[in-house]
Amino acid sequence: MVVLWVEFRGTAMEGGLVGCGALGEAVGFLRHFNDLEDPRQRGKVMYPLDEVLLLCLLAVLAGADTFCDIARFGDRKLALLRRFRPFRDGTPSHDHLGDIFATLDAEQFQRCFVAWVAALTGAPAGVIAIDGKTLRRSYQKKGGKAPIHMVSAFAARQRLVLGQVKVADKSNEIVAIPKLLEMLAIEGAIVTIDAMGCQRDIARKIVDKKADYVLALKGNQGSLREDVELFVAEQKANGFLDTTVSRDRTVDGDHGRIETRTTTVIHDIAWLQERHQWPGLNAVVMVESSREIADKTECETRFYITSLALLASLLGPVVRSHWAVENSLHWVMDMIFRDDECRVRTDHAPANFTTVKHMAHNLIRKAPGKDSLRLRRKVAAWDDNFLASLIAA
Repeated sequence: MVVLWVEFRGTAMEGGLVGCGALGEAVGFLRHFNDLEDPRQRGKVMYPLDEVLLLCLLAVLAGADTFCDIARFGDRKLALLRRFRPFRDGTPSHDHLGDIFATLDAEQFQRCFVAWVAALTGAPAGVIAIDGKTLRRSYQKKGGKAPIHMVSAFAARQRLVLGQVKVADKSNEIVAIPKLLEMLAIEGAIVTIDAMGCQRDIARKIVDKKADYVLALKGNQGSLREDVELFVAEQKANGFLDTTVSRDRTVDGDHGRIETRTTTVIHDIAWLQERHQWPGLNAVVMVESSREIADKTECETRFYITSLALLASLLGPVVRSHWAVENSLHWVMDMIFRDDECRVRTDHAPANFTTVKHMAHNLIRKAPGKDSLRLRRKVAAWDDNFLASLIAA
């Protein structure tokens, strides 16, 4: 195979290379990271940043879970890597990789990721579920540093990560979520967030970006929650005769479990808006669920506020779609990408390594075929051509 190399300059990845064929596909992916600044000193850099990013992504796709894994992958797969970049000096050691990721600007890396996903998927449609996840083994005993917490935006329909931000030390999701929303193009989408994100400023940010919201309502919004509960209790007692509602009931059965959900949407909320002045508020949603397992029955009632003016039959599925972020992202990151076992913990390295794993997650998801994500990752380790096809997709 003959590969043509054309050197280009003038970006943060100065000295990067563009080629033909499969190489062009790889550069198409890396183009979105051209503005990512290399934290190393100016002058001769033995391992260019674009080569480092490509190495790490290919290794993680093929099953690498640590920097030691990635370094060994680089040693064994140099011929594959050179199909896309020169790698004139080979690949970095695991310590060198850790140092690069520790000093790489995490927020800038995440913005590049968001730009790449936007080019990959276009405008997001349907539900965007936002939720946080703690990287449990990223804590440091020395200095008593707590594990880092990442907040991710997940497109429920496409099952792709749209973006992520690290929650700052001594901060919380309430501060991180607006930063994440600011990065994303969400016009026309429906943003769902758990009770932590049920804040006026967050609702305002979503509405200002021409999207809708469904926010879980719990005790952190004390008077609002109390007013809703009292009103619902009164109306439920007289069959909702004094207000405008729509209702929907679904029954699901799986693995010996029967779950019945009754969704009630209260459309007449002018009285509530007059008292609380929530940006864009159009309805209150109540979901009553009963779960029967063997001879045991569990009941739960949950409340939500929303800017949507939809019937219960349409809002019920929106509420349930939020759980995709738990079932199709957090669970996958733990079970397939071994998130909770990852001991990367220095400076920006945990956040940056999570971003690389989210990149790998998205590419594995988009791979054709019916294999499970676990099996696709194994095939990527076994078959160089399949692995190369993932970054060319």
